[in-house]
This record gives sequence, structure tokens and C-alpha cells, in this order.
Amino acid sequence: MEWMIKVGQLLLSLSILVLLHEGGHFLAARLFKTRVEKFYLFFDFLFPFPNLLKFSLFKIKRGDTEYGLGWFPLGGYVKIAGMLDESADKEQLKQPPQPWEYRSKKTWQRLIIILGGIIVNLLVGFFLYAMTMFIWGEKYLPTEQAKYGIWVTDSLGFEMGLQHGDKIKSIDNQEVKGFHQIIGRLVIDQAKSIQIERNGESIDLPVSDAFIRDAIKRVKKTGIIEPRIPFYVGVFGPDSPAQKAGIQTDDQILALNHEPTPFFDQFLEKISVYKDQEVIVSVLRNQDTLHIPVHTTNEGRIGVGPQAMRDLEKKGIFEFKVQKYGFFASIPAGFNKAVKVIVDYAKQLKLMFSPKTEAYKQVGGFKSIASIFPAEWNWEAFWNLTAFLSLVLAFMNFLPIPMLDGGYMIFILYEMIVGKPPGEKFMEYANTVGFILILALLLYANLNDFF
Repeated sequence: MEWMIKVGQLLLSLSILVLLHEGGHFLAARLFKTRVEKFYLFFDFLFPFPNLLKFSLFKIKRGDTEYGLGWFPLGGYVKIAGMLDESADKEQLKQPPQPWEYRSKKTWQRLIIILGGIIVNLLVGFFLYAMTMFIWGEKYLPTEQAKYGIWVTDSLGFEMGLQHGDKIKSIDNQEVKGFHQIIGRLVIDQAKSIQIERNGESIDLPVSDAFIRDAIKRVKKTGIIEPRIPFYVGVFGPDSPAQKAGIQTDDQILALNHEPTPFFDQFLEKISVYKDQEVIVSVLRNQDTLHIPVHTTNEGRIGVGPQAMRDLEKKGIFEFKVQKYGFFASIPAGFNKAVKVIVDYAKQLKLMFSPKTEAYKQVGGFKSIASIFPAEWNWEAFWNLTAFLSLVLAFMNFLPIPMLDGGYMIFILYEMIVGKPPGEKFMEYANTVGFILILALLLYANLNDFF
């Protein structure tokens, strides 16, 4: 059920963005009186093979344009008369240019038609970020509000030199606004050092290339660090020994065999040595301290998990900050956030091409994209992620790869500078290379998700 919700959000988000992106091309084309023969959500062929399995689920003709819904849910397209694109109607291009065709328009007009989709995606990303900030504001845990320090959740953190309870002060001597931005800043900015406070002492830890490489591999699975949390009982596992012994939700676990373990990481570490044994778990319930005997499992567990951060926030243990924006203040804030997302994405692309980081091994396809959506439908998260994907779509389409908008843009700029378009054979070969690159990337990213 969770995956259905995630996939549903992904399909809705991408459908909205594809319609808007292709709508940008459509409106720009119509602005310069260029005929648009097709406007499709999803492909009515097996993309990227334009002549294979051609059929649509729905179509209607209005004026010169056929509007339709394709069967292959991997994007969409507009077919602009006189333009060689993914619909690949080469027969039309053998005829003399007509006044309503793309190829008969001035170079600057064709450039705007090509950039129409990218411009719309940039505007959509900026607009959605501005509106989510206006409606919901920005909620985050300030780094200094992780008052018990960090909980190191992966051995990679220990290898770097971090310890439970360390307080993060800065990265490369620059403060980090939100706690959950720390690992992102270390990796994306390829930081050289992290400044911590340990037992009142300031320590400067170096960040190695090996850490960044390994963090890219593990961060999606473990997070590496989390805020250190007091151990309030939140959930019980199946056949939980703790629940059978009388421990209740909301009990605060204070000690194990009378040895203080107020934090979840401490309890987790101590309980693992007691396998198939009776232990005394000290809990605080209301105002009473209870000492409850519990028989552990063969793995050294008692079948209990901690409360989530949102529950600890309600108790006042952590103080999240919600930065609210008025309508006019949300506009520059949304613009700044959109710019930051694009800059960070460019840095991530740079990591992909750096052999020492091995980031290319972590490239994901549609499964990875779906996984970033929450398991429960949440409109704030949905629109924030849609804004992010809109900017990613703009960025990726801007890359100078034939068959993408950026590739067409390069050809037009060449024509503007030289005074004539690239040769027809060159364009054909370039589009073939672009086709192979895009197909290879799609296969690589999606196979990466499963292997």
C-alpha cells in the first residue's frame, strides 16, 4: 500500500510537470504562429522507438492540434510541424518548408520555442517553492537544538572520528542552519573539515575523500547521524518481551540492570550483550520509577522501539523552528530556494563525473525517485518534491545533449554564430548519438535500482 501511494504521487507529479513543460513549447510555438500537430501526455508509442506500438488511449482534434493520452507513461511530447524530434517524422522534412513550420521561423523564435519548456519548469519550481513557504513556512530542527548531540547510526561516522553525543558546530567553519542538512553539506560541498564540541572541548575533524565516497553509498540507507534522543517507548515488535513484561508506550527507559541508559543508542548498545537472559529495565512512568524484569531474546533484544521525532517535539524535548513568510516575502524566499536547489544539483552532477567519489554507482531511476515521496499522502511534501523535480527537469533538459532541449539550443546557437544550420547528416547522426545516450542512461539508472 505504501508503494502504491508513492507511485501514485510520482505519476501525478510527473504528469503535471510534463504537461507544463510541453505546454511551454506549445505556447511558444503558437506565439510565433507555428503549427503544433500533437500534444500528448505520455507517449503513444514505445519510447524511444517512435514507430513501435503506436496507439493512444484517448485523442481529440481541436484546430490543427491532436490532443491525446498515450499508453506509455514515461513523459509526453508536442509534435511541432517541421521539427525533427522524438516523434521522428522525417517524411515531412523532405518537403519544402511551409510558413507555419518550425524550420521556416527565425533563429531567435526557434530558440524561444525550444527554451519554452525549460522556462516554464524554472518558473513552476520557483512558484511552488514560494507558495509552499507562504502556506506552510519552512520547518526544520536548528542544528543547535540537537541539544543531546548526535547519535552515530553508521560505522562510517565512527571511522570519521565522530562519537555519540558530539555537538556539530560548523562545516568548513560555516554554520549549518538545519541539522538534517549536515550530511548533505559534507557530501555535496565536498567539505574538508567538520567542527564539533565534545565534553566542552572544540575539535576539528578532517573529512576525507573516502568518507565522501562511502557516504554517497550509505546515506540513503542509514543517514549516518541523527539527533541523539532520550528513550521514550514508542512501538513494540511482534511478541515483544517488553510488552509482555508490562512496559507501556510512553514509558521513559532510564537504566538497564541499574546502569543508566537514558539515550536510545546507549540502551541499544548495552542490551545487545544480554542474550536470552533476564534483565531489569528501569522506566519512568508518570512520576513513578519502576524496575521491571524482562527476558531478552536470543539476539539480545526486548522488542521495543523509540518514539518518533514528532512525538518528542510534542513533549518539548526538541524545538523545531517554523519560519513563516508573508505573501510578498515568500517570493524572494522561493526564488532563493530554487536557485540553491539548482546549484546543489549542479554540484551533484559534478560528483557523478568524479571517479574518486564513485557517485555514478548511486544513480537511480524511477524507483529511486518514487522512494523520496512520503508513504502517506502529504500535500506539503508533494508540492515541495514537485518543485524540486520541476527544477531537475529544467536542469536536465538544459544539458547540451542531442534530442534534449539543450541539444537543439546548441544547434540554433551554432546557426546564429555561423549563419547557417549544421548539416542535415550531422544533425541526424547527432540525434542518433543523443538517442543512444538517453536510452543508455535510462537503462543504467533503472537497472541500478534493482542491482
